[in-house]
Amino acid sequence: MTMSFELVTDSCCNLAEETIDRYGLHVLPLTFMADGEDTVYQSYLKGEKTDLSQFYKMMRDGKVFRTSLPNLSNTETLFRSLLAAGRDILYLGFSSGLSGTYGATELLAKQLRGEYPDRKIYTVDTLAASGGQGLLVWHACQHAEAGEGIDAVRDWVEGNKLRLAHWFTVDDLMFLWRGGRVSKTSAWAGTLLNIKPVLHVDDEGHLIPMEKVRGRKKSLTALLNHMEKTGTQPLADQMVFITHGDCLEEAQWLEQQIRERFGVRDIVVNCIDPVIGAHSGPGTMALFFLASSRN
Repeated sequence: MTMSFELVTDSCCNLAEETIDRYGLHVLPLTFMADGEDTVYQSYLKGEKTDLSQFYKMMRDGKVFRTSLPNLSNTETLFRSLLAAGRDILYLGFSSGLSGTYGATELLAKQLRGEYPDRKIYTVDTLAASGGQGLLVWHACQHAEAGEGIDAVRDWVEGNKLRLAHWFTVDDLMFLWRGGRVSKTSAWAGTLLNIKPVLHVDDEGHLIPMEKVRGRKKSLTALLNHMEKTGTQPLADQMVFITHGDCLEEAQWLEQQIRERFGVRDIVVNCIDPVIGAHSGPGTMALFFLASSRN
């Protein structure tokens, strides 16, 4: 598919390579590194696949990872090459409530607007993450494919981003504690009592604990219940994204429940990238869909 403009996002969108290729997306890779090591890895390299099972195995074995923003020099090179070719740019970025990626890219865009006054350079803080960000990008592609221009697509994303519901749960609270999302006391107590938090991304783009349930199956069922409660009707006509932290069988169980319970036909299941996974940990399960509100 050829758009009338260039759509740029970053690797925290957790989109599959086939989707990236089909729509000709440009993906800025965030980076990660293991504590005690100097090697910096990119969370997305076109045409290459990170061994995510190995990444999550290392986390389960106690390896701690640090993460960082995309290389701004590489971002500038990409933007300048597109602008020099006479193309307009729409950038849909990882939530500013979770990362400095959007802020750094917007500063660059502001500079380039002055240098390329005849080009449109739009940036949208999606206030979204993982499959939530990816699903917004997917919807943007559908609007572009239908012939809408950059202004209309930008306006649709801005007008609907707070309807992109993010519901997720984690299997091990200790990873959220390491990432500063819960206290150490809460993490230890929850682990001992087999408490599983159900969280979402709020309207400011932050991770917010919403409820606690006992046991893994109840936490997965809670995701389904939130979809039933707030999902835009008819649910059966929606595109739904599921992302997971190396727990494919449970993701497939969740997918099957959504198909049977709500009649949804279009569901994409993908793994959570290392940058988000470094903070949420193995066993994370996340569900994304359009809703009346993120709550």
